[in-house]
Amino acid sequence: MGNKKIKVIITGTTGMVGEGVLHECLRHPMVEKVLIVNRKPLNLSHPKLNEIIHSNFYDLSEIEGQLIGYDACFYCLGVSSVGMKEDEFSKISYDLTIHVAETLVRQNPDLVFTYVSGVGTDSTEKGRTMWARVKGRTENRLLSMPFKAAYMFRPGYLHPTIGLHNSHKYYRYIGWIYKIVKPAFPTKINSLAELGQAMIHSVLFGYEKKILNPKEIYLLSLKE
Repeated sequence: MGNKKIKVIITGTTGMVGEGVLHECLRHPMVEKVLIVNRKPLNLSHPKLNEIIHSNFYDLSEIEGQLIGYDACFYCLGVSSVGMKEDEFSKISYDLTIHVAETLVRQNPDLVFTYVSGVGTDSTEKGRTMWARVKGRTENRLLSMPFKAAYMFRPGYLHPTIGLHNSHKYYRYIGWIYKIVKPAFPTKINSLAELGQAMIHSVLFGYEKKILNPKEIYLLSLKE
C-alpha cells in the first residue's frame, strides 16, 4: 500500500475483539475511513466512522452497494461454542462468515480479508475439538477465495484495552497474569491493541505468513 491511506470494514464491533480493533483503526493515521456493520447501534461518533445497521447478515443484498470501495475487512464477529451443537456453531462461524466474505470479494476484488479464529484451530478439519474443526474449515475456505490477500489471526489470551466497554468480566480477575507474563514472554500472549495494529499492518505492508499465531501477531504489530 505504501503511503496510501486505507478504508476498512469491521464486523463484530459490539464484542470485545471488534471494539478493540475499531479503537486502533480510529486512532491510526493511515486508516482514512471505517465502516462498521452491526445489528444494533454502537452509539459512537467519530469523523472517520460510518455505521450501517442491518438485522440479517445472511442476506446483505439491501446494503451491498454500500460495501464498495474498501481496502480491507477485519472480521471480528463470532460466538463462543460453549453449549452449542456443531450445526448451530457452523451456521454462525462458517456459513455466516463465508456469506459475508463472498459478498465483499464480489464488491471489492482487491480486498484484504482478516479473520479472527484462535490458537488451536484445526486446519485438518478432522480433530476431536468441534470449534477447532469448524474454525479450520472456515479458514481453509477463506484462504481459497480470490481476495487480494487473506490472513487468519489465531490469538490466544487477549488483554483488553483500558477504557473500552465490552471486556469480559473475568479479565478483572486474571489481568494480573498479563502484567507478569507479557514482559517476560512478549510473543506468547497479545493485547487487543497488538491485534488491531497487526491487522492494519497486514493491509499496509502485507505479511509472508497467512496464518498468524501470537508470535506473528506481536511481530506484525511492530512493523513500520
